[in-house]
Amino acid sequence: MGEMGMNITEKILARASGRDEVHPGEIIEVNVDLAMSHDGTSPPTIKTFKKIAERVWDPDKIVIVFDHNLPANNIGSAEFQKITREFAREQGIKSIFTHGEGICHQVLPEKGFIKPGTVVVGADSHTCTYGAFGAFATGMGAADLAVIYATGKTWLMVPEAYKINVNGTLRPYVTAKDVILNVIGKIGSYGATYKSLEFSGETIDLMDVSSRMTICNMAVESGAKNGIIEPNKAVLDYFKERDVGSYEVLRSDKDYQYQSEYLFEISDLEPQIACPHNVDNVFPVSKVEGADIDQAFIGSCTNGRLEDLRMAAKVLEGKQVHPDVRLIVVPASVQIYQDAMKEGIMDTFINAGAIICNPGCGPCLGAHMGVLGADEVCISTTNRNFVGRMGDPQSEVYLANPAVVAYSAIKGEIGYPGE
Repeated sequence: MGEMGMNITEKILARASGRDEVHPGEIIEVNVDLAMSHDGTSPPTIKTFKKIAERVWDPDKIVIVFDHNLPANNIGSAEFQKITREFAREQGIKSIFTHGEGICHQVLPEKGFIKPGTVVVGADSHTCTYGAFGAFATGMGAADLAVIYATGKTWLMVPEAYKINVNGTLRPYVTAKDVILNVIGKIGSYGATYKSLEFSGETIDLMDVSSRMTICNMAVESGAKNGIIEPNKAVLDYFKERDVGSYEVLRSDKDYQYQSEYLFEISDLEPQIACPHNVDNVFPVSKVEGADIDQAFIGSCTNGRLEDLRMAAKVLEGKQVHPDVRLIVVPASVQIYQDAMKEGIMDTFINAGAIICNPGCGPCLGAHMGVLGADEVCISTTNRNFVGRMGDPQSEVYLANPAVVAYSAIKGEIGYPGE
């Protein structure tokens, strides 16, 4: 078997399971380097944990972030946060972020918790975001995470791998979000179920950290177990800025045989829109323009970063949000919020008539700050548009990049800069 070579995901999993090599389909037990839960998933994790153990395996390898309903918006969320704070205190978990520091998937890399070559498991499906840093990162349910909290280990099947090659230069106002929507539109919502999606090609090589995070963030929307990108200079510089040391960058063997390879040529790509009610229901914006909207949302673990806010502000500069539209902006972290303030981006949003909310998940999950009523339509920079995702089951959500969302907010209907 040795001459088969291994891809980056297999190399990480081999190391984490103490083996020389692993191959697709094998069931392995791995040591988890970092485990994460948030205010929504911590209490169910804690409940199961208490049935199986008294102490967590290593309080320094657990990170808890309050981001889904912060500040608490009802008694239930307040209770959840109280339970979680008490648990962290009694277990000696120091890395708990309860003061609105931002969205878990932004806070963890930003504060230096994520390293390449490691195994990260979170009780949140978009944990796959950390693949942008060359880590194996995947989401699991609360029961699985409870076992990790107790033992530091989990079992998984080594996934088969798809290689997604992306080549070409993106046009103005076309972004990593459009690339990944295009990929999901082609592969389908279930087209990569339990696969490892490895992204490469000249377009990906040149992408900054923010863009890579957007791509890996949405890998799960095709059913993938993980999304991953080999680190480039931008990623290594990101680690350096945060004093993240002692790691080894792993790369896929050149001769590795992927289960499937896809090639995306994106030089002519126009902005992409995922139409209701599925992330793979993707069309070029020119086919969707003119659809009326009630709400526009810029934020989330997909597109709430500085680069996203900057792009939206460029479109909104000197313009007004349409009187029939509410534009909600939620920075992905406090750091991003402060940087955006320094650049005058927040003034641009406020002057245009946007509502700015504190860092966190905001309207994305239909539970906090910006819930949709029946028959309302939202265009959003988030990652999911299932029935009822952002509120009433009769509402509709379109997914797009920040420039398209900002432009649509001005027009009162879906449109795009440069149309």
